[in-house]
Parts: sequence; C-alpha cells; structure tokens
Amino acid sequence: MTVYIIIIIANLLVGGMIGLTGIAGFLLPMLYSGFLGMPAAQGMALSFFAFLISGVLGAYNYYKAKNLDLKLALVISAGSLIGAVLGVRLNLMIDEAIVKRILYLVVLASGFSILLRKEPAEKKTEERKPLPLGLSIVFGAVTGALCALSGAGGPILVMPLLVVLGVPVKTAVGIALFNSVFIAIPSCIGYSLQCDPKEMAVLLLVSMVSHGIGVWAGSKNAAVLKPEPLKKGVAVFSVLIALFKLITG
Repeated sequence: MTVYIIIIIANLLVGGMIGLTGIAGFLLPMLYSGFLGMPAAQGMALSFFAFLISGVLGAYNYYKAKNLDLKLALVISAGSLIGAVLGVRLNLMIDEAIVKRILYLVVLASGFSILLRKEPAEKKTEERKPLPLGLSIVFGAVTGALCALSGAGGPILVMPLLVVLGVPVKTAVGIALFNSVFIAIPSCIGYSLQCDPKEMAVLLLVSMVSHGIGVWAGSKNAAVLKPEPLKKGVAVFSVLIALFKLITG
C-alpha cells in the first residue's frame, strides 16, 4: 500500500509540474528504478505510459493555442518512432546497472540544462527558415533513441534543441510534447513486454490516473503561477538527487 501511495503522490506532483512548465517527467524513472527498486524495464514502462498521457494532453492544448507546427512535428515524430524502437532494444541489451547510471546522468544533465538555459526571445514566424526534411528525420531518430534508451521522455531534450535550430520557444514546446507521444508508444510496448502483466496492471492504472489528474490540474493553473521558479526548483532537486544516486550507487 505504501508503494501505491508514493506512486500516486509522485505522479500528481510530476504531472502537475509538466502541466505547469512542460518538464519534470524525467524524474519518474528515477523514482521507480532508483528509489522504489523496481527493475529498469518496469520503471521505464510505467514512466512512458505517463509520458504518453502528458504528451497527448499537452500537444492538444498547444494545438488549440496554435502553438504546434503540425507538419514539422509529424516529420520529426516519424524519425522518433524509428529511433525509439532502437533505443528500447539497446536498453534491453545493456546491463541494468549501466542503464540506471545512464538514467542518473541524463537526470543530472537535464537539471544543469534547466539551471543554465536562458529562454530566448520569440522570433516572428516569417523570420524562421523551415528545417530540411532529412535533418528533421535524423533529428527525430537520434533524440527518439536517446529518450527511449534513458527514460528522459522527450521534451527536456527535444525542446531546447529545436530552439537552437531556430524554432520559436512555444512552438518548440508544442512539437516536443507531440513528439513525446511517438517516443512513448514503442517504449510502452517494448518495456511492457518485459514485465509481469498481473503486477503491472494495478500499478499502471494507479500511475496513469494520478498522472493525468496532475497534468490536467497543472495546465489549468499554468496562467496563475510563474513557471520559472518552479523550473529552477525541479532543476536543483534533479541535480541533487542524481548526484546522490551516482555517488552511492
């Protein structure tokens, strides 16, 4: 019962942070595998099912707000779908201890990237040159493989890279959320096949419902709360927790 309570609280909090700021999903695999001691595949499966929910809800909200470049998102996501399949296969071939260390390093890097990143000013749509088709597909494949392998989810990696490539910030967040759905689908399937169906059923129901409620509640209050202090708080917590796990093993 204690495990279920922890999972519910964690998914409400992480889902709320995703709804408010678009980040924090990478903390879920850390919780499952790092602190609850679940096998890496089970932690990844639960995490990516949560990312599937937040990706769908988030992408829909950004699409309604006209902050989703659907054409670019579809091209990138086509590459990510292929890359995610490769990422899952690589994960299952690597020793579980190494997988966990990769996860801790990704969380550490993600935390530092949030702390150091400055949000650039938005550019006018007409100033942006379209990304080449080949580059978009390769970009999607590489980021999809990295996210599926490490459990990073998607937005924490994809969004800042898109901004560097010249995509406006809000559009980059919308594309990253949409893209995370296509990373999550093969990841959910691949990791779930390595788990006990009976054990996963209740855990999955509890985590998905609580995560969905958290994302919905966070998105409803996104206009009320300032996201920057929350992002910095998530970043500091991520750095500390990743360093602790890397040092203690």
